[in-house]
Amino acid sequence: MQRLKVAIVGIGEDVQTVYRMIRSVPQIEIVAVYASDKEWAPAGNLKTHIPVTGLPENNDGYDNIDIVILSQEASFLKEKVCRFIRPGTSLIDFRMVDLITSLLKENKKLQEFKRIQSKLTIILNSVHEAIEVADKEGTIKYVNPSFTRVTGIPEHERIGKNIFEASPDGALAIVLKTGKNIFGHKTKVGGSNSEVVSNAAPIYVDGAIAGGVVVFQHLTDILKLMDELQQRTSMIENLSEKLGQVTTSKYTFSDILGTSHDLRKCIQLAERSARSNSTVLLLGESGTGKELFAHAIHHASPRREKPFIKVNCAAIPENLLESEFFGYVKGAFTGAVKSRIGKFELAHGGTIFLDEIGDMSLNLQGKFLRVLQEMEFERVGGNQTIKVDVRVIAATNRNLRELIRQGSFREDLYYRLNVVEITIPSLRYHKEDLSMLSNNLIIKLNRKLGKKVKGLLKDAEEALCNYDWPGNVRELENVIERVMVTADEEIITKKNLMQHISQLKNTPDKDMDIMPIDHMEQILIKKAIIKFGNTVEGKRRAAQALNISLATLYNKLKKNRPENQMD
Repeated sequence: MQRLKVAIVGIGEDVQTVYRMIRSVPQIEIVAVYASDKEWAPAGNLKTHIPVTGLPENNDGYDNIDIVILSQEASFLKEKVCRFIRPGTSLIDFRMVDLITSLLKENKKLQEFKRIQSKLTIILNSVHEAIEVADKEGTIKYVNPSFTRVTGIPEHERIGKNIFEASPDGALAIVLKTGKNIFGHKTKVGGSNSEVVSNAAPIYVDGAIAGGVVVFQHLTDILKLMDELQQRTSMIENLSEKLGQVTTSKYTFSDILGTSHDLRKCIQLAERSARSNSTVLLLGESGTGKELFAHAIHHASPRREKPFIKVNCAAIPENLLESEFFGYVKGAFTGAVKSRIGKFELAHGGTIFLDEIGDMSLNLQGKFLRVLQEMEFERVGGNQTIKVDVRVIAATNRNLRELIRQGSFREDLYYRLNVVEITIPSLRYHKEDLSMLSNNLIIKLNRKLGKKVKGLLKDAEEALCNYDWPGNVRELENVIERVMVTADEEIITKKNLMQHISQLKNTPDKDMDIMPIDHMEQILIKKAIIKFGNTVEGKRRAAQALNISLATLYNKLKKNRPENQMD
C-alpha cells in the first residue's frame, strides 16, 4: 500500500504536537517540516530527522506532497500555502487537526482500556476461586474457568442467563436485590449440586449500582484448606517448640581444669572418643564433672554444630520418661491436646546426654535398647516409625554392675552403653588440683558476686586438702561461694572455711600421729576396698585410686591376708 506523503507547516509546539501525533501512523510518511516564522529554530526541540526549513517561495516545495497540515491558526499562512500547492494536494487546517487529535486521543484511551481489560481477563481466568459477574438486571455477563471447574456448568450455558432465575438464593442475587456486601454465604449453585461458600459485592458506577460480582469456593476445597492450615499450624508449633528446647554444648575440654595423672588420662580418652560416633559411658561420683565431660565431647565431635540435648533420667517421673524421650501424638493420653516432639527427635544429627542412666526403669530400658540398636522409635500413642541419627553419651554415679546383679539394670543395655567407659576420679584422689580449681572458682565468682577476693591463704589451702570432699567439685564450688558471700576479707583463711565445713573443725592443727608406713598402707588399702568393694572391678578401681597396679594390690592383699581376712 502506497504511503501518503505529508508536509507539516507551523511553528513551535504546534508543529511538535502534529509530528508526535502522526509519526507512528504506518500509512503516513512525513517528508517536510516548514517553519512559518524564520526566527523559530526548532532544531533543539523537534526530535526528528526531517530538516526544518522556511516556507517555500514557489510550488517546487510542495512537489509530490499529498497532504499539507497547517498546525496553527493564521490566515496569511493558509493563503501563502494555497498559492503554491499543486492541484490534488489536500490541505488540512488547524480545526481539522484539533478534531483528528481528539479522535486519536479517544482511540488511545480505547486501546488502553482494551489493554487493561485483557490483563484483567488473564488475572480473573487464572484465579483459583470461581467468579461470576452480572449487570443490575441480573443478566450474567462473565464467568471464569474456575466457575466451570467448581460447578460443572460450561461458560456458554451460563452467560446470558438471568441470575434471579439461575440462582435466586445465591449471594449474587441477594447483592443485586439489597446492594449490600455478602460474606461467607453457604448455598448450592443453581443448576448444580455443588455446595459452595460465597462472598459477593455490588458494583457501583457514578454512585449507582451497575451490577454485582460473586467469588466462591467449593466447600470441600475450603475444608481441605482448613486441614492444610491446621497441619501447617501444627508444624509451626512443633518447630517453635523444637527451637525453644534445642541447645548446644556450653563447655570444651579447656574448661576441665586439673593436671593430675588420672584426670589427664580421662581427658585424653574423652578427646579420642569425641572423634568417633561411639556411645560413651561416664562414671563417677556426683559432682565430679560428668556433664562437663559430656559437653566437651560433643563440642570436640563432628556433631558440634548440631543439637546437644540433656535428659536427667532421675529428675523426670517414671510415667513421663517415655513420652519425654520419644514424644507423643495428640490424644495419646489425658492432657495430650497436641503432639509433642521427644528428646531423641530433638537431638537428631547431634548428641543426647542421658544423665543418671542408672535410675531408668527396666521397662524403659528395653525400649531404649531398641533405639540404640535400630535408631528408630514410635511416639507414644503413634504408629509412625521415626528414624534418627543420634550419638549417645550416658552418665551415672551408681554401680551398674551391682545393679545388674540386683536385676534392676539390663546387662545387654550396659554392654551397648559401655563402648567407651570413662571413670572420672573423685576430687579426693586428685587433691593436687584443689589450688587451681579454687582459684579459678574465685575468679568466676568475683564476676558473679561483684567481689574482689584475691585467693587463699596457705592454711586455707591445707584445710581444703585435709577434707575428703564427698560432693566433689560441686561441693567445692558451693563452699567457696558461701565463703565469698559471707566474708569481707580479700584473702580466704582457714577460719573462713571452718564456718562452712564441719569436718574441718575436727582437723588437728598439729601433725598427724606418727605410725609405720606399712601400717598406714594397710589402713589405706582397707579403706579403698571398703569403698569400692571386694569384687574384681572394685579392686581395679581401688588400685587406680591408690595409684598402684592391680597386680601390686593383689600382692599387698595377699601379704596382709592373715590380718584383715580379705579375699
